[in-house]
Amino acid sequence: MALLSLEKVSVAYENQYILQNFDLSVEKGQLISLLGPSGCGKTTTLRLIAGFLEAKEGKFLLNGKDYTRIPVNKRNFGFVFQNYALFPHLSVYDNVAFGLRLRKVKEPEIRQRVTKVLDAVSLAGFEQRFPKALSGGQRQRVAIARALVIEPDLLLFDEPLSNLDANLRVSMRVEIRRIQQELGITTIYVSHDQEECFSISDRVAIMNKGIIEQLDRPAAIFKYPKTEFVARFIGFNNFIDFEQRSDSGDEIELKAKDRIFRAVRHPGMSGANGRKGAIRPDDIVVGTPEEIEAGVGCLTGRVKVSTFLGRSYQYVVETELGSFTANKEMESPFLSGQEVRLFFPREKLVLVE
Repeated sequence: MALLSLEKVSVAYENQYILQNFDLSVEKGQLISLLGPSGCGKTTTLRLIAGFLEAKEGKFLLNGKDYTRIPVNKRNFGFVFQNYALFPHLSVYDNVAFGLRLRKVKEPEIRQRVTKVLDAVSLAGFEQRFPKALSGGQRQRVAIARALVIEPDLLLFDEPLSNLDANLRVSMRVEIRRIQQELGITTIYVSHDQEECFSISDRVAIMNKGIIEQLDRPAAIFKYPKTEFVARFIGFNNFIDFEQRSDSGDEIELKAKDRIFRAVRHPGMSGANGRKGAIRPDDIVVGTPEEIEAGVGCLTGRVKVSTFLGRSYQYVVETELGSFTANKEMESPFLSGQEVRLFFPREKLVLVE
């Protein structure tokens, strides 16, 4: 049974629905990320769970209890904000202790719990410092400690790393995952950063216009997107619309303008009738006609654009089925206008809805 369930939830701003008939379930101890472009409903979902918004319809259940109408101050949830929201006039110790003092916890217990949680976030010895004397990463860890010290039923993150520089974001996401796994606390994490979500999550929900397009393990989404939206969002930018599809066991034969392609049926592949193929630029094999023999899964075309990426070159190749982007590591690039051949490996071609 799921620890957290949103059942047929609808949320609207001025009669415009952001979420409608929205469902989500989270197992105990999991970290689930809500990922998607701006305006997709991920922050609205988090604010609904936190209690900052009220659902027009539907239910929010936590551990079997109906939380739909429980006010925010009665929900024992830890919330980590994008901008830290620390009190500048309070020390690290007092910032972390603030929520416990609101709850009338006695000072000896406060001291014990604050010491324990500061140790968990690697801030032991920083108790008497003030926020202005801390780095961005240290401030974020204080915010996490303040959320954890109340021993919350649920931990909520709203784009917590977006104000940090790139290197610090990487180290902080590792720290967040370490703390979450060490404490085994159920966590909802909102971000628009794909790499960030995929690296720390047990499951990821890709959202689009108020619905979840796909909810699965990060590796499954990365390899087998179910819809064109998800595929485009995670880096599949080559698509072929096939006119015919023929299934034979685990192999699928596809046809577009008399060109034959093959795909392998994977456990994570979408519906039986999908006829749109998707493939990443790194997975298309590109070479000269002498290097790649014409046949099944091949297209001949000419290089339109060549771009140096550092380790490799990226080519936009015009073919009879449209333009395709392919990457290849090589010393000397193909020239603009040069004839090349593209090969679409059957194990890399994914069918999406």
